[in-house]
Amino acid sequence: MVRATNARQKRRRHKKVLERTKGFRGARKNLYRIARNAAFKARQHAYADRRRRRRLLRSLWITRINAAVRPYDLPYNRFMQGLKKAGVDLDRRTLAETAARSPEAFRALVDVARKTLDEA
Repeated sequence: MVRATNARQKRRRHKKVLERTKGFRGARKNLYRIARNAAFKARQHAYADRRRRRRLLRSLWITRINAAVRPYDLPYNRFMQGLKKAGVDLDRRTLAETAARSPEAFRALVDVARKTLDEA
């Protein structure tokens, strides 16, 4: 009886991993044992960095909003407090875009926030 091997499945499995590590440097791209670890680690980093990118973008939006409201003698936290009390439900991304693209609309939002804060 002929000895059965698992060669075809093994080759496919190896090719799949080596395909993922294409473009990596050194042995990480073409030695299966090392490439497997590199691919695993790369996927862990990709998962974590997608979340890290959201954190970084949120801090960028906050910085931009703060820079936009400062000329109106209003700090970021008071501005956000005023918008929340006024019932304006805009996220920080939208506020940052508005500040950059249409200053007159952003000025209206600042006025709404300030008016709400003065009433309270």
